[in-house]
Amino acid sequence: MNHVLADESLWLKHIRRNHSNFVPLPVVDFFTLAPEFSETIDFMSFLDGGSWPTDLALLKILCRKFPTCSYFEIGTWRGESAANVAQVAKECYTLNLSPQQMKDRGYSKAYTDVYAFYSAGNDKITHLHGDSLEFDFTKLNKKFDVIFIDGNHTYEYIRQDTRNVFAHLTHKKSIVVWHDYGRTPEKIRHEVLAAILDGVPDQCIQNIYQVSNTLCAVYFPEPMPSEKRITPGKPQKTFRVQLSINNSFQKHP
Repeated sequence: MNHVLADESLWLKHIRRNHSNFVPLPVVDFFTLAPEFSETIDFMSFLDGGSWPTDLALLKILCRKFPTCSYFEIGTWRGESAANVAQVAKECYTLNLSPQQMKDRGYSKAYTDVYAFYSAGNDKITHLHGDSLEFDFTKLNKKFDVIFIDGNHTYEYIRQDTRNVFAHLTHKKSIVVWHDYGRTPEKIRHEVLAAILDGVPDQCIQNIYQVSNTLCAVYFPEPMPSEKRITPGKPQKTFRVQLSINNSFQKHP
């Protein structure tokens, strides 16, 4: 725990040194994005390394803002986010190390075996393979409506992934989402924040927000109504959660 706290302190100093005018990201209320919010998450494992249900709901909400949404993500993992988004997007692209690359880098067989568990075999999802630091994004020759950055969570990767996304994948109305901006919805992960601030074009910083009740930071092309971050937060809304097993999902071979 002391190592974590020390790292947080160092990254906070980095942010203050390089972004002297920075204050914690303002918070966009979840229901501002979807006032009549009601969402079903069909693919959810509740295992390590995955997204929160509200994170996946956020992605679906954002994709619905585009009639024929084109979605791109960095970091496939079990394929939960891609599988859920594919229900509302026209097309999904997801970039991850290939199973062979993971094996070459010493990942366990158990780890590689769960890659794309939910997304493999879905005709709407294109699986791209490669290290995002080395991947040539220009070869895609394509712009996307919603981009989700959820790959390697170290500073170097997040900063470069962010730079590549804004340089090659966005258009004027694109929305960019970073996962794990928060360790929890109320605790900032300052290494991730530092990478975001150092990776986005300067003119875009003012349009980056945290979305309440999620682990996500989001860039919107236009300013959004928001509030100052207050911790601990007083609940402004209560979610109703109903859980059931999705027996219709069959594991792909």
